[in-house]
Amino acid sequence: MLVRAITAPGLRRWCRGQRGAAAACFPLGRALLGVRGAEAAAFLQGLLTNDVTQLVAEGDGPPALYAHALNVQGRCLYDVILYRLHRSTAEEPHILLECDSSVLDSIQQHLKLYKIRRKVTISPCPDLSLWAVIPGDTSSLPKCADQALLLTPDPRAEVMGWRLIAKKGANLSEIIPGSQVGDVQDYHRHRYKQGIPEGVKDLPPGIALPLESNLAFMNGISFTKGCYIGQELTARTHHMGVIRKRLLPVTCPGPLPPAGIPEGADILTQAGKRAGKFRAGGGELGIALLRLAHLHEPLCVALEGDRVELRATTPEWWPKGAAK
Repeated sequence: MLVRAITAPGLRRWCRGQRGAAAACFPLGRALLGVRGAEAAAFLQGLLTNDVTQLVAEGDGPPALYAHALNVQGRCLYDVILYRLHRSTAEEPHILLECDSSVLDSIQQHLKLYKIRRKVTISPCPDLSLWAVIPGDTSSLPKCADQALLLTPDPRAEVMGWRLIAKKGANLSEIIPGSQVGDVQDYHRHRYKQGIPEGVKDLPPGIALPLESNLAFMNGISFTKGCYIGQELTARTHHMGVIRKRLLPVTCPGPLPPAGIPEGADILTQAGKRAGKFRAGGGELGIALLRLAHLHEPLCVALEGDRVELRATTPEWWPKGAAK
């Protein structure tokens, strides 16, 4: 089957800095769910923040989209990446939905709740595997491979490399010659360094707000599409133009406690004022929801009478002036 491989200019520039290095492939524990049928895109269009009709439009539509499913209060339920498997508008629409594996049953129930009489089928895809690919050089990426269904740039940000969907048990060295299987924890550390949230730990269901979670920066929302669940609060926040808190990468320059920083821990200024909450992390890297007013201040987390110092940074891939 043809592998769709589209290289964004920014990703090419990033890869040039990695030239000579082998592509690192990270096995992801996220689940894949197939949504198939004549009304697949129209069905998902009313449930997700992005314009899903792009996946079935004629011409050069994107092979992948990032989006959130929101509750009626406009808070995130699920972060998803959608993949187009059909190769033309003449074929029956076939969309793969990537989600946190811990919410697979929940998201299936959510979709079936709104399915009603839509002409779609919804089913898990246990025979497929999902990989994150951080290429050392895009010239090493294949143009076609029998064992790969899709190879496409990660739609969230160019610094996140590529997504590969292959048959379970596929030989990666045949799909991407010279590639190496990496430790998935290194992938998560890369995510945290870039400030990219993924899954329920970074985006707690019913708590996280899409614009505070940088959904617009990650190409995950359309402000021109029709109605979808949770749109009202999201659109109002966007048009007001005031977002006081955002998810940001944080580092711990000093020694960490043996158990690390607990998820949900309060982050304080040196004066003891609440600046935000630590969401999740790995080693000295993490991601936190912080008030932008405290972005450049020394920060800390109080743990058992001790203080762990934290520093927040603004990702380089963000739009200029985004942290103001």
